[in-house]
Amino acid sequence: MLSIAFIRGIAGLFIALFGCVATVFAMEIDGEFEINLETAEAYSQPIATLHDDERKQFQHGRSLVRQAWTIPPSEDMRTSGLGPLYNRISCIACHHGNGRGFAPDGPNETMKAMLVRLSVKSALKGVSPHPVYGDQLNEFGVPGVKGEGRATIQYSEKNVRLADGVIVRLRKPQLTFKDLAYGDLPHDTLVSARIAPAIYGLGLLDAVDAAEILRIAKLPKPAHIAGRPNYVWDDVKQQTVIGKFGWKANVPNLKQQIASAFIGDLGITSSLYPDENCTASQNACQSALSAGKPELADDQLDAVTFYHTALAVPKPRTPADQRGAQLFKQAQCVYCHVPAMKTAANADYARFKNKLIKPYTDLLLHDMGAELADNRPDFLANGQEWRTPPLWGIGLSKTVNPKAGFLHDGRARNILEAILWHGGEAVASAKAVAEMPADDRAALVQFVESR
Repeated sequence: MLSIAFIRGIAGLFIALFGCVATVFAMEIDGEFEINLETAEAYSQPIATLHDDERKQFQHGRSLVRQAWTIPPSEDMRTSGLGPLYNRISCIACHHGNGRGFAPDGPNETMKAMLVRLSVKSALKGVSPHPVYGDQLNEFGVPGVKGEGRATIQYSEKNVRLADGVIVRLRKPQLTFKDLAYGDLPHDTLVSARIAPAIYGLGLLDAVDAAEILRIAKLPKPAHIAGRPNYVWDDVKQQTVIGKFGWKANVPNLKQQIASAFIGDLGITSSLYPDENCTASQNACQSALSAGKPELADDQLDAVTFYHTALAVPKPRTPADQRGAQLFKQAQCVYCHVPAMKTAANADYARFKNKLIKPYTDLLLHDMGAELADNRPDFLANGQEWRTPPLWGIGLSKTVNPKAGFLHDGRARNILEAILWHGGEAVASAKAVAEMPADDRAALVQFVESR
């Protein structure tokens, strides 16, 4: 039976979306999952109440996330398996401090915390991985294997004049490719640049079930705001389920997200993805040495998954100006960045069962307009749709990584820029913020950064 406190919490959420928003903003999640820390380590702390065995598992996973993986053969085969094609040598290289990545400042800077998805149109599936380069461009190769090439970014700029006369300069990225090892990409290749997302709080989102996502999708909202789940393939269950992770909600669960990053970014195989990241055209890649079948042992994958699961969420701060919460609602931000949701009664991790959490997301796809479009479908997501990213802890992004970027491709350098890029279903929200007096706009941004 649900506790009275939990029922009141969910009731508060409903009231907040359609009436008194202050109710839900004041609700507290279980403090067990929060960390009151505002330093560069704010995203790297475990849940405080882990028991000894859990803490050992957490530390094991932490060491693997920070591990610099080696090219086989190696004296320690447990930390070998990098490549044959890869983008970085460790998880932490992209997820600095477990936080978000960033885009290069220009064409002379390499992608250090960013990747480029590739695909081609397919009559059967809509889109398929590129037949030569696969579904992701890998910049580096082990000795004897050419890296696939390098993506560079140039920016065009536009000025946005706010109602009070303030000018905000926005930058829009344009991708080009250099040193392609296996031939030019056809002009109709679908490409999408994406920065690495933050990795804290993912265990709690993994504990949210399909029924809760569908419930949120049905909540009343303005006519111009839709929101729908993405239905994706679960490689463990071998069935179609609702997606929760990835910029387009294109991954169903945390374990699959981690295993796909190991193979896609590091070239490290696992029992979930046992084949090297080589296409049929890449002969040298196919002939390269392996560190085992699979290279990442199941206990290692489990440890890394538990590390992500047990990372605490930064505790919200109380902004000095309390108007921000009401302005956040008035600008209709709450209809996509839904303040609270509940975890499942049968969550895999018992500690997370029947909990109220406040990630400020609906885990749904929304049309964000042509200017943010990558024009690359992903399962049911079309080229203009993106999953609502969580806002919890976002105000510490620059504390953890001073170069952290915002939006899927890191084009936004701060929260205000990210808001002003909102189009499609969110264009009215961006317009509302642009028309606010300076004090109100600052209060709204401060509220977002306090989450």
